[in-house]
Amino acid sequence: MDYSQFLLLKEELSLILVIVILFVADLFMSPDAHKNDGKPVLNTMLPVVLLTIHTLITIVPGPVADAFGGMYHNQPIQSIVKSILSIGTLIVFLMAHEWMRRPDTAIKQGEFYILTLSTLLGMYFMISAGHFLMFFIGLETASIPMAALVAFDKYRHHSAEAGAKYILTALFSSGLLLYGLSLIYGTVGTLYFADIPARLTGDPLQIMAFVFFFSGMGFKISLVPFHLWTADVYEGAPSTVTAYLSVISKGSAAFVLMAILIKVFAPMVEQWQEVLYWVIIASITIANLFALRQQNLKRLMAFSSISQAGYIMLGVISGSAQGMTSLVYYVLIYMFANLAVFTVITIVALRAGKFTLDPIVFTFPGIVNSPESPLQLLNASASILATPVPIFKLRILLQPLNAEIPIVPIESGITKVPVIPVQPSNAY
Repeated sequence: MDYSQFLLLKEELSLILVIVILFVADLFMSPDAHKNDGKPVLNTMLPVVLLTIHTLITIVPGPVADAFGGMYHNQPIQSIVKSILSIGTLIVFLMAHEWMRRPDTAIKQGEFYILTLSTLLGMYFMISAGHFLMFFIGLETASIPMAALVAFDKYRHHSAEAGAKYILTALFSSGLLLYGLSLIYGTVGTLYFADIPARLTGDPLQIMAFVFFFSGMGFKISLVPFHLWTADVYEGAPSTVTAYLSVISKGSAAFVLMAILIKVFAPMVEQWQEVLYWVIIASITIANLFALRQQNLKRLMAFSSISQAGYIMLGVISGSAQGMTSLVYYVLIYMFANLAVFTVITIVALRAGKFTLDPIVFTFPGIVNSPESPLQLLNASASILATPVPIFKLRILLQPLNAEIPIVPIESGITKVPVIPVQPSNAY
């Protein structure tokens, strides 16, 4: 065996080293390590510094190469996506600082950082997979720790219920996906991405295999009609975990789905393009209609996330390199915008004690009496919820299809929201 192949896994090996260091450091940050006062040592900077170093080390893409007989495939675009996910995870860690200061979560800070990085490691393997077995191992490595993160606040805000719903949905979707993979293997006799296209003929059994595979991935990305778990899980999970689930997990799954459609199902492009047309239309339309009825900020963002999944899939329809570039660019912008929205929502909830919209309460220090305080949330959510933005989204994502999308200036005013001073709360 050529052990030099492991050098191609620099992103994965670097992240594993970060996880091991945090695992050892957690022994000294736990309350058992301080017999005098029994209080944990809060240290958000350690995982932030380690993840920053990891990102800087791996930000330069490596050469195009295969490892382990083609099961692991490395390309520059994959390294770029991994760096984007690492930066998003870094922002999530910064968001979690206030949450980690709570007495009931400070004793579990090590578990939070290790579980989050474990899901990121699974996404890394999933992105670089060149074999369906490697892809599935990475998918489950990302999904199982995520269920623990969703149920992290098991005594607060229905977190345990959300965790149960997430793990049951993940198991069901994995079963559908595995059934599709078994049909693929039964018809073509291999699970290597590079070998499958030459053996695809588009017969009914292979179409059924694609339907089951796409259904399993549809659950992971929250596409309509596989979205019914999303609102309940987003509402019950801690806000920081919801932000991570809506951006990092969704972005990686969307990129992997596009890569597999281009690499593996290229001979069946007419079939999967038609499926995507209807799924995209349903996701954008139904999610926005249901979002109008929501009174909870996190459920509102859940349906926004479903709608965004439809927009992300627009970059997949073309099945080209330019479409993949558009998808990665869109995920990058969406990541910063969505994390900014969740940051503001979390601050509002910490001070208002609730996530409801009756009415939205803005209690930011220094601007409580300022009529401009609603702009904090409106500016952060502009690229997700504002009216003019879908025009720019369509221009970016439909460019690979040579669509002519005009830029139409739209005038809109800002409604002032009443400021209601309230006492700080421990709600999260």
